[in-house]
Parts: sequence; C-alpha cells; structure tokens
Amino acid sequence: MITDEDRNYAAIEAIAFAAGHPVEIERIAQALELDVSYVEKLIEGIRHKYSAPEFGIELIRTGDAVQFATKPDFAADIRLALDYRRTATLSAAAMEVLAIVAYNQPVTRAYIEQVRAVDCSGVISSLMEKELICEQGRLDVPGRPLLFGVTRNFYRCFNISSLAELPPFPTGDPEQLALYDSAMPPQNEEGDEGQV
Repeated sequence: MITDEDRNYAAIEAIAFAAGHPVEIERIAQALELDVSYVEKLIEGIRHKYSAPEFGIELIRTGDAVQFATKPDFAADIRLALDYRRTATLSAAAMEVLAIVAYNQPVTRAYIEQVRAVDCSGVISSLMEKELICEQGRLDVPGRPLLFGVTRNFYRCFNISSLAELPPFPTGDPEQLALYDSAMPPQNEEGDEGQV
C-alpha cells in the first residue's frame, strides 16, 4: 500500500518532469498543500535517488526551483541520438560580462562598461537572447537605468543552485589571478566584440 509520503514523492517527480522547466519549490508546496520545508526534504530524497549511476537523469536545483535534466555524462549520446549540434561556446567578452553580472548583480550597463572599458550593448543583448541575464528593474537615480542580473537558465547552464557556488572572485593575489586567467577561454580572433 502506498503511503502519503510515497505519493508526495511521486507527485513532486511528476510535477518536475511534466513542467520541462524550473518549477518553484514554493509553488509545488502550494499545489500539494504541504509545508515548504517538508517539500525541501522530499526533494533532497529525490535528488539523492537520481544521483545513483543507474539513472540518466537528475533533479537539479536552480535557486529556489527544481527541474529534471539529463546527466552531463550522457551529453554525447543524446547529441548523437537526437542529432543535436554542439552548443556554441561563449566568447571571452560574453564570459567577462556574465562574470561581472553574476558577481555584482544587480548591475547597470554603465557599471559593466566601466569595468570592461568598452561598449557592451551587443554582448548584453546576446546574453539576454540566450536567457543568461535579464532585466531586474531600474536603479532609483536620475535616468533610471536598467539593472541586470542572472537568470534561472544561468544556474542550469552552469549546474549550480546558488551564486554562493561560484568560485571566489580573484582578490588581486597573483596566484589567484593566474588561476582565473587560465580558466578564461582564449580571446576571439575577430577581437573583443566577436561572436558571442
């Protein structure tokens, strides 16, 4: 006989699977008329279950939401079976803008351009099209410039559940800066504002 807890586990799995996009944990709790902390506990149980090597999918957290995704180990198999082209990588310029936004959000375009010392409007537009950053309101100063922050898609693409999981920002220590530089992709042949 199925217990209430077993049914709740199954209901959460069904909701996360059927959605096909991140679903807020609070929304799941409301739909099932359960306490958020209890739903969080059940979600951790589901995540543990699907972390076993015999499963090709996993339940990932993207901030305050969850979503089923395929495990990275099977990316090549999925591409071959579904004839997907390899995902285009981001240019160095796009990675820099994304890092500025992620580590300092919410930020204005002027702040991003001040840090990079070049016009970033094209890169910002491209990152918004890729749904890696989004508008997060306006700054309460004259002119009311737009503020930008990262999206749930950013968390999903970088396989993190919160910004606290990002590596520490380099502080100026030469060793740390060398590690940071080695992690950056090579500069685009077409220059800083090339393909994003």
